[in-house]
Amino acid sequence: MQRSGTATTAASSETRLGLACTLAAFLLWGFNPFYFKAVADVPALEVLAHRVVWSFAMLLPVYLVTSRPWPFRTAFGNRRILTMLLASTTIMAANWLVYIWSVVSDQLLQASLGYYITPLVNVAIGILILRERLRPVQAIAVALAVASVVLQAIGLGAVPWIGLGIAITFGTYGLLRKQMGIGALDGLFIEALLMLPAALGFLLWLEIVGSGAFGRGGLALDLLLMAAGPVTAFPLFLFVTGARRISMIALGFCQYLTPSIYFLLSLFWYDEPFGIWQLASFAIIWVAIAIFTVDTLRGYRRRAAELR
Repeated sequence: MQRSGTATTAASSETRLGLACTLAAFLLWGFNPFYFKAVADVPALEVLAHRVVWSFAMLLPVYLVTSRPWPFRTAFGNRRILTMLLASTTIMAANWLVYIWSVVSDQLLQASLGYYITPLVNVAIGILILRERLRPVQAIAVALAVASVVLQAIGLGAVPWIGLGIAITFGTYGLLRKQMGIGALDGLFIEALLMLPAALGFLLWLEIVGSGAFGRGGLALDLLLMAAGPVTAFPLFLFVTGARRISMIALGFCQYLTPSIYFLLSLFWYDEPFGIWQLASFAIIWVAIAIFTVDTLRGYRRRAAELR
């Protein structure tokens, strides 16, 4: 009996640790617009290159000073996995670039929309690519997401490409990573390694032509650019630590924290335009998310009941 109680206490402690780490990760992701605003004078592509270089520099010691096995054999010993890694690397770079651009061009509201609709884009990807069956409730949620994007287009007078770009690239990236079977940390390390030659080459070229920001904008800017590494990698460490300790239901709820922070920052801190069309669009997407979440909860409960 005592052993059972000890096991329960340990499990509860692990769950609390997992929830704390996961919430911290999504909070850090939610407030990272402050970082990208701080380097807004640097072109988005140059910031992306620094993000790659300093992320790799931060991840490398993890493999050098710990007993963690190097992931190269798994990645480079299988042509299919290597091809998928090259594709995921390209898509991740595109996602990072679009997100950075959304922040520095004062369009954080679109980034919020993109991350709100990502779970529903994942459903659409599952239907179109994995031939998964669409449940009626899911169909309603996806239809509402489409209506939300249409209203955004009406309000903006143009298709919200930033929001759609973030959602589609993030959803496609998740699909590729899911099919690879490589851990989040290992995958990010290999992807940073694959992007490293292009990122270093681009930064060196900027230095040669004299237009690079590093070393020319003062020590404060240099330190900010170097901070792109921990800004990228540290939340991922927390996420990897936390996600494996909590349920998928809890993880699903936590993922809406980041776009909610983006939404609030865009309105009340950065004072981005927000009219009636945008209000209607977000109201519809929140309804879609509520429907999707309730349906997901019911699905988990049905599966749990079947396993009893």
